[in-house]
Amino acid sequence: MSAIDPHILGPGLLPTPFTAHEIRNATGFGKTIRIRIDLPDGATSWRINRFTETDAEGATLERWSLDDRSDASADRVTWVDLQRHAAFDAATTTVSTESLSLPLGELECLRYDTADGAFWFSRAHPGMPVRYESDGVRTTVVEIIPDPVPPADPAPPAAPVRPADPAPPADPMRSRRSGT
Repeated sequence: MSAIDPHILGPGLLPTPFTAHEIRNATGFGKTIRIRIDLPDGATSWRINRFTETDAEGATLERWSLDDRSDASADRVTWVDLQRHAAFDAATTTVSTESLSLPLGELECLRYDTADGAFWFSRAHPGMPVRYESDGVRTTVVEIIPDPVPPADPAPPAAPVRPADPAPPADPMRSRRSGT
């Protein structure tokens, strides 16, 4: 009997570069990712992705543009949801290896070429692609800042509530008097 490969999420899909477990481990207690977006007209914009409130199932993903924070959003995502983003169709995608020189350093990457664009996933940084290109737009991760310590412990629980005193025993004489 062969083990099921956790990189393969379904029939007809290529193996993902990372498992949900690997993404979870790389996220730790949380992290902030700074992203540069180079537009076809030469303009550059910046985005932030921040993972907070991590647990065994997922995290809260906060996202916003540094140019205009009116697009800020926060959504709960699961580690498997994040893994699914890299589950590409085997019939229309090619995979190769490539070295990239990025602000994160010299990175060995898996490159997925799809009908929608090219995605580079760094083996050293499980999670989102460190580079993505489509329709003349290039998106590059320039910095990953891990949260070094767990969040502060939640407030201590309230003092235990003492159970109410039990009801006094029934008056046997009352039952006889009332006829019940």
